[in-house]
Amino acid sequence: MSKDAIDSHLIRILHTLLEEGSVSRTASLLGQTQPAISVALRWPRELTGDPLLVRSGSHMVPTAHGLSLVAPAAQALRGIDDILHPSQNFDPAQARQTFRIASPDYLDVFFVPAIVERFQRAAPLARLEFTHLLAGGGYEQGLENGFLDVVIGNWQTPPGHLRLQPLCDDQLVCLMREDHPVQRGRLDAQSYAQASHLAVATHNGSGPGTIDIALREAGLRRNVDVTLPYFGSAPYVLVKSDLIFTTTLSFARHHAEHLPLRVEPLPIVAPPLRYYQLWHERSHRAAASCWLRKLVAQAALGVHAASNID
Repeated sequence: MSKDAIDSHLIRILHTLLEEGSVSRTASLLGQTQPAISVALRWPRELTGDPLLVRSGSHMVPTAHGLSLVAPAAQALRGIDDILHPSQNFDPAQARQTFRIASPDYLDVFFVPAIVERFQRAAPLARLEFTHLLAGGGYEQGLENGFLDVVIGNWQTPPGHLRLQPLCDDQLVCLMREDHPVQRGRLDAQSYAQASHLAVATHNGSGPGTIDIALREAGLRRNVDVTLPYFGSAPYVLVKSDLIFTTTLSFARHHAEHLPLRVEPLPIVAPPLRYYQLWHERSHRAAASCWLRKLVAQAALGVHAASNID
């Protein structure tokens, strides 16, 4: 038998023989006949040129070379068992790995803190990194190569090759400074169309964004005079301008509580925006990834309940 013909069953027989020092005991443990075990022992003896086990009184003992094979054989068997029976156990309390989530920054004020709180409570030894959607060559590539574990977003047309789980819905509203020229409760479709608007660039910087698509489907248009790269700066620009910012209720409500801003209903019925998490097929069954996705989903439910978002 050539070295390339080594199989796991013969390695298991050799390891058991070296550990037990008995053909009959090995046969009993492995459910084999004694002649079968004796025949199997010929292979490693011929391969190594060493008897491996020699008789000493009523039992057998490993030779020096045989003894040196115990640890490598055990390691090989563990590796084979890991391949054939991969562990599905994951203990977040003992995990020390780094998890990465990519998300747009409009989630920073209400969604991200909820995830961080749950993560640190469940996995105190692990690390959590939130990254930009374009980090590492873009979120699709990041999920494919394993740089990212999960992506959170609410785009109208997420990539069809990625796994998706809906998290919660949010409605569109308008955010503006408290003393905006459009009086409270007077924002209608005409005044909306005539106003100057603030927008934030989409994650890829090309084509209509999620909000513009929703507005277009509702028969409403906006004149965007100022475009920003980040959502976090939008509320502070609104305080110093007459711009109107169309955004989600959760985002608008949070900033209206901390800045001289007010929230107005969108002057036409528009479909809600749906938040979801995306992941790649490569990590779909991984125990750690499953745990993280469950944590994100639970955080979304908590935010949903606290914000009374539909």
